[in-house]
Amino acid sequence: MSLHHGVSVSERQRQAPGLISYLGPADLEAQFRRDALEGLSAVHKSIPSKWFYDYTGSMLFDEITRLPEYYLTRSERQILSRRAATIVQLTRAEAMVELGCGLSEKTRVLLDAFRRRGNLKRFLPFDVDSEVLKMAATELLDRYPDLEVQGIVGDFERHLSAIDVPERSLVIFLGSTIGNLNPLQRNALLTELSGSLKPGDCLLLGVDLIKEVELIKAAYNDSAGISAAFNLNMLNVLNTRLGGNIDVDAFTHIARFNPQTEQMEMFLRSARPQRARLEAIDLDVEFARGEQIHTEISAKFRKQGIEAELRDASLEPRRWWTDKDQYFALSLSVRI
Repeated sequence: MSLHHGVSVSERQRQAPGLISYLGPADLEAQFRRDALEGLSAVHKSIPSKWFYDYTGSMLFDEITRLPEYYLTRSERQILSRRAATIVQLTRAEAMVELGCGLSEKTRVLLDAFRRRGNLKRFLPFDVDSEVLKMAATELLDRYPDLEVQGIVGDFERHLSAIDVPERSLVIFLGSTIGNLNPLQRNALLTELSGSLKPGDCLLLGVDLIKEVELIKAAYNDSAGISAAFNLNMLNVLNTRLGGNIDVDAFTHIARFNPQTEQMEMFLRSARPQRARLEAIDLDVEFARGEQIHTEISAKFRKQGIEAELRDASLEPRRWWTDKDQYFALSLSVRI
């Protein structure tokens, strides 16, 4: 992977040993404010799902991945456990980049397999949340003392070109996070990523598959209410960062499946008419009873469809693995 970047070393902001930021606090805050102002001023209100992940949101999502209804994580981990040695053998990677890494827990299955083989030199976890990234990088350094771990703070929709990896590389994008992007966004990301890869570099992509709708819906409407708390925390993020007074208790969590687009869609629905003030962006927001804020999509995939998207970006699918129930898949493709 050889990504050319326009940010000099002197312009990079080192936040901790092994942690580099291409998304400084001021830039991050400006982007958040733009997104909040545009999204809450629109006729159909929305907030991009990447803003879920303050510290509380990241911890709540980590809890979600352990819920019985949330099959995605355990299904993907099952595939990784069965196929890690094969992935190491096929990719022969010397560096691994993880997009949207979070706490990188599932990734340790791959890192363990690479450690047994002994050819991985560097791991670059890439995430928008610097606090979670610091935590993950520290734990990984403790677990893999011989591995160079360099955390990258950035937005994978904006900062892929800020990474420079000369070694033979494997990029991993797990958890079906790509499903949070619409088709145009997916094409843009895959095209940029492909254009930055060297021939022979690989992409390991996790995708949630189409299956029984009730099973999909349950993963976003768990009985413990953790998914609801995760969604509602977006309002806490708005209040905390923008000096807001949104009444969080006056909203409910909505998650429903759209059969036309084959995706889950999450909203926050106002239970009553209300008015809120967001001081930092000088915005007064009115919500009608039943009005919704769109917070997330989670597309579900079919093999033929995602492989067509990969080929459109000059990434040639080479392997397709599913868990025993065929709920989830890992696709391994190579830059041609």
